[in-house]
Amino acid sequence: MSNSKIVLGIVTAAVAGAVIGLLFAPDEGDKTIKKLKKKTNSLAADLIDALEKSKAKAEQTASDLKEEGEKYKDEAANKAADYADAAKEQYHNL
Repeated sequence: MSNSKIVLGIVTAAVAGAVIGLLFAPDEGDKTIKKLKKKTNSLAADLIDALEKSKAKAEQTASDLKEEGEKYKDEAANKAADYADAAKEQYHNL
């Protein structure tokens, strides 16, 4: 399971727990709504931070994979050129 799915699950569970806790809290309705909004905003900010970190990590991984792919492409092109040169040399020797 990916880290982003784990983080999303944790945040969702935290939000659900906060909502249930606030709904059963003995405070007045206005206070409960204010607490609920504050907690929801806080959890939303945490979720956004986690998603931005996941996005940055994904972008870095994609960049690393692209660089590695370019390296393998260059190595393959060099080997192909070496084989072509060897084949030409064999042809001229015949």
